[in-house]
Amino acid sequence: MLMPSPQAILFDLDGTLVDTAPDLAAATNALRAHHGLAPLPFQDIRGQVSNGGSALVTLALGLESGSAGHDEARQFLLDAYEQAVAVHSKLFEPLDEWLIAWQQEARQWGIVTNKPRRYTLPLLEALALTPGALLCADDLSVKKPAPEPLWEAAKRLGVSPEACWYIGDHVRDMQAAKAAGMTAVAVGYGYISKEDDYQHWPADVWFATCEELVAALDGHRTV
Repeated sequence: MLMPSPQAILFDLDGTLVDTAPDLAAATNALRAHHGLAPLPFQDIRGQVSNGGSALVTLALGLESGSAGHDEARQFLLDAYEQAVAVHSKLFEPLDEWLIAWQQEARQWGIVTNKPRRYTLPLLEALALTPGALLCADDLSVKKPAPEPLWEAAKRLGVSPEACWYIGDHVRDMQAAKAAGMTAVAVGYGYISKEDDYQHWPADVWFATCEELVAALDGHRTV
C-alpha cells in the first residue's frame, strides 16, 4: 500500500512506544508472591500486558473479571505498579533515537493510550517524554477502540485525522485508527499473546520489528 506521508504520528504507549512490560511483570509477580505463589515467566506476562490489569490478574491468579477477589487483586497489582512505574521501562530501540530527531525537526507527535493518567504521567516524566498531545483512558467518556480519543489528539495537534498515522500493538488500536480515518499501523514487536496474529488485524500496514517501523517513518520524512 502507498501510504500518505504523515503530518503527525500518534502512538499507543505500552508495547508500541515504551517497553513497560518489565515493570508490569514485577507488579504481577508481586501479586503472585502476596498469595504465596511462585513467579510466572516473563514472556507469559508480556503477552498479556496490552490487555490491561484485569487480564494480568486473571493470568496471575485465575480470577476472571467480576469474580470474588478480582477487584481487590487488581488494586493490589496497580498499587504495586504505581510505586515502580519506570524502574526498567524504556523506549523501544531505535524509536528512542528517531523520536529525538523528529522533535528536533519540530514535528508533531502524540500518545493515545488506554492507560490511566495516574500511571502515565509519572512514566512519561521519568522518561522525559513530552508529547504534543496526550489522551489517557480517563480523559474522555470513551476509550479505544472508540475513535474519539484519536480525533481529540489530532485536534490538539492541529492536524486532520487523515494526516495522522496511528501506531499500535493491539487489534483495538487498529479498530480505533480505522474508525478515526487515520492510517492504521500495526506492529508485531509489542505485547501480543501467542494466540493472536497481528497480521490479521485490520491495519493499513504491518511491521514485524521496531527497526522496520523506524525505516518506514524515516522514508516518509519530508524536507
